[in-house]
Amino acid sequence: MKTFIGFIFLGVLSFSLPAQDLSAFQKKLYIINKDTLRYRILYPLHYKSHKKYPVITFLHGSGERGNDNESQLIHGGALFLNDTLRKKFKAIVIFPQLPKDSLWEDHRRTHVPGGNSYDFTYSTQPTIPSLLVKLLLNSLVDNKIGDARYMYIGGLSLGGMGTFDMVERYPDFFAAAFPICGGGDTSKAKAFAGKTALWIFHGDADQSVNVKYSRDYYAALNNLHADVRYTEYPGVGHNSWDNAFAEKNLLPWLFSKKKTK
Repeated sequence: MKTFIGFIFLGVLSFSLPAQDLSAFQKKLYIINKDTLRYRILYPLHYKSHKKYPVITFLHGSGERGNDNESQLIHGGALFLNDTLRKKFKAIVIFPQLPKDSLWEDHRRTHVPGGNSYDFTYSTQPTIPSLLVKLLLNSLVDNKIGDARYMYIGGLSLGGMGTFDMVERYPDFFAAAFPICGGGDTSKAKAFAGKTALWIFHGDADQSVNVKYSRDYYAALNNLHADVRYTEYPGVGHNSWDNAFAEKNLLPWLFSKKKTK
């Protein structure tokens, strides 16, 4: 299986990202056979090629899908650009992008009064974009760029669902995860309980992804005595990621988690 990794330095981005983002994040492609993953990567300040670094992967929501390799940075990109944080928490940060109409995990969604109903037991195999993300992360570890002890993943909405799916499928890979306003198959919680720490976020007024999905997953992990935290925001709707990104303890908590095997 041949792999090609290329990058394009950024030009002008016409929407909400500040100018400094353009020079900090790089555009890259990860290509295997006929499949391409577009992603953006932020290297640590004073990056040293001979060192291994923690890796944070962030999965965007449905509104940021496409092929511009830019939209995925709308929510969350600025969090990792703070110079103070970049000096304190030195990590490689990756924002992959889903093609239009694709999913991080293959669920069934049904419209019901007052919102949507999700069936997370539908997927048996990873979607191609998620598989490419995992293979990309494998390549970073194999090439001693990423530190296997400090692999982290998070995501919002559709990406929150993808975050649950990734830790369910690869319980021995991620040290910690932070799904925001997502949901997953709670019957698979036992696969990673005790292996991957989770901090789950949700707004209780979410009309797109009902808060019950996060509540149910938190309850399932609690019953398994897992390393799990849950933060619910009263009166907050689907954009609970704004609150989660403002949590001053999010990155310190994340970097406190380490794989011991």
